[in-house]
Amino acid sequence: MRPTAANAVAKWHAQKQWRLSPAWRLLSAAPWTVAFLRAEFTAANSRIPLEEFHADLAAFIKELRFENLNLNDAWQASNYADSWVRNQFLARPMVDGRFVYEPTAATARVLTFVDSETSTTTNLNSSRLHSLLQGIETLTYQTDPNPESRIAQLQAEIAERRSEIEQLRTTDNPAVLSTDSAVAAARSILDLAASLPADFKRMRDGVADMLHTIRAEIMESSVTKGVAVGQVLEGDRALRNTAEGETFQGFTEFLNDPTRQARFRQSVNELLEREFIDQLTPEERGTLVTLVREMRRQAGEVHAVYGRLSENLHAYVQSDEFRESVQLRKAIHAAAQAVATSRALRPRTPVVAPLLYAPAFETLAQLGLFNPADHVPPPPLEAPPALSDADIHRTPSTPAPDMPALHAAVDRARAGRNGRATLADVFTDLPAELRHLNSIRGLILAARHSGAAVDDAALQPVHFTQIDGSTRTAHVPLITFTKDSRHD
Repeated sequence: MRPTAANAVAKWHAQKQWRLSPAWRLLSAAPWTVAFLRAEFTAANSRIPLEEFHADLAAFIKELRFENLNLNDAWQASNYADSWVRNQFLARPMVDGRFVYEPTAATARVLTFVDSETSTTTNLNSSRLHSLLQGIETLTYQTDPNPESRIAQLQAEIAERRSEIEQLRTTDNPAVLSTDSAVAAARSILDLAASLPADFKRMRDGVADMLHTIRAEIMESSVTKGVAVGQVLEGDRALRNTAEGETFQGFTEFLNDPTRQARFRQSVNELLEREFIDQLTPEERGTLVTLVREMRRQAGEVHAVYGRLSENLHAYVQSDEFRESVQLRKAIHAAAQAVATSRALRPRTPVVAPLLYAPAFETLAQLGLFNPADHVPPPPLEAPPALSDADIHRTPSTPAPDMPALHAAVDRARAGRNGRATLADVFTDLPAELRHLNSIRGLILAARHSGAAVDDAALQPVHFTQIDGSTRTAHVPLITFTKDSRHD
């Protein structure tokens, strides 16, 4: 088969699989579906509460029925939303105790594609071409194994920068981009940022699938447990090597670099002060302002799913079932080694090797003669995965209030202040390890049960330390512990 034909066949099979995907179903759905999703979900508003989404959809359906569109009269907005969730157009996670709607990774890519096809503007300008050239030069530099050529390229860049500095020093009005070019360049940056949410969603969905796998197969099934754990770890490595995984890893490195974040925020703030920024739409300006915060939120969701995956792996590794599977593996491996090294169990070569399976004969039961190829032993079991403390990540939490210590601190504070002490006085006298948020809650609870004086009209600042080491301030009502207040 010619290479072109083979490539066409492979793409044909891939396209058949794509026709079964949610993206194809969304493109094949009613046009008003895509129009509503495009209007509802924007770069600055990627999540919508359930009640608000249903209200917007109900108003839109009412307008469609005025235009005599063929709709199901028995369906309400919630029915359409449920069908979109079943078809994987939308996801309906619970965030902060309430359900929200958000587009799936496939839907996000479809909406971006439709926006690019229906838009009449173009961002093909000198800024984008310069970014393309700079990216190619950077890739060429990073893949060049010759140090001499890389040094020569760096020296040329230094000379070019020095020439630009001299030109800026000798002129009072340096050349800047025109308003149209600056607007097009800003929109090209927004186009690059628009593809990141879909990558984060695919990364999050991939980790969520692994979490479902470990719960369904490792915790409940009777398959070989060590193999299943190894498959999950191998799937995690494969997921990190995808384009979405590299995007997530690169952005995680960016989030862990405060210098780069500060430079980025400063650049965005300076960009918002330029005159050409008024030519952008309010939605585009909002996207620039919330770009890092939105990416941080999506990266946090992936980290949260990773945390649940780590907790499930930790819980399983600590179980008796896993230890029994490890012991079984060791016993099978020792038995295989004993058989391989035994002189009595070695195969003996006969004078004439019988070929019982050579004739094409069958019995009356249509059973073929013995063929060794049909009885190939399975490959040896893999070694159990080595898990260390570095593979287990637990989320730190604020300790519970130490009520006996708090009651003792109240007594000391009253004794040292003529029988009257405020909540802030008691909290200040506590040891450093007890000055956290739950101690404030414990003192408020102690005040309620002891009959302390509470002045709701006056607020008192109390400075406490969080688990990450940062200091925050809580404003609580003025609570005064007196000699008459008692605690159990």
